[in-house]
Amino acid sequence: MPRRKATCLEATPEGLLIGTAGAHLLRFDGDRLAPVGSFDEVEGRAAWHTPWGAPPDTPISASNTAVYVNVHVGGVLQSADGGTSWRPLLDIEHDVHQVLAPAARPGLVLVAAYDGFGVSEDCGDTWRWENDGLHAHYCRAVAVAGDVVLLSASAGHHGRRAALYRRPLVGGAGFERCGGGLPEWFSDNVDTGCLAARGRTVALGSADGAVFLSRDTGQRWETVAKGLAPVLGLSFA
Repeated sequence: MPRRKATCLEATPEGLLIGTAGAHLLRFDGDRLAPVGSFDEVEGRAAWHTPWGAPPDTPISASNTAVYVNVHVGGVLQSADGGTSWRPLLDIEHDVHQVLAPAARPGLVLVAAYDGFGVSEDCGDTWRWENDGLHAHYCRAVAVAGDVVLLSASAGHHGRRAALYRRPLVGGAGFERCGGGLPEWFSDNVDTGCLAARGRTVALGSADGAVFLSRDTGQRWETVAKGLAPVLGLSFA
């Protein structure tokens, strides 16, 4: 098997999946890594790309019933049979940066994308875009803390005027800007993998080497680390 750079890990009902650069998936099979061959044969794969010419990446999210993979740039794909087959859910042109399927909300799938915040309540069959309250709709990271969704947004891929927002997960309310200890503007995008939540606690890592923590679903924040190298990802153990 060729050497591939791992970009993300996700525990699924069928075992640990690993996304790699070049938009491939690996799975732990016993004590060895095995490629998920069906993902390499997905229709439309030849169109996957990144705007800057590098190989596309594959962030992953798993619910109790399905696995969701977003390809940057290549849309979102779902497998409901452990990776044997895949179906596309969103067109490549939406430029999805992160997909999230909250385990506590069956059927709900969320995306942070170039087109903003996408929501599906039927496992990806239909979608709507909800950007009310955002100053811009270029979104890179999404997380769910209790009954609140948090979303990063900026004016573009260079991270101009980047900020974090929150709103109720359901109910149709618009997004509100997070403050209470966060910078007025971040120096770059709050990127995919740099926003994580567990229960009501949220953590955020920034490109200028700071880590912020909120214990109340993003209302108030404290700086828990600074002076680090650019944060490329974080998660709760």
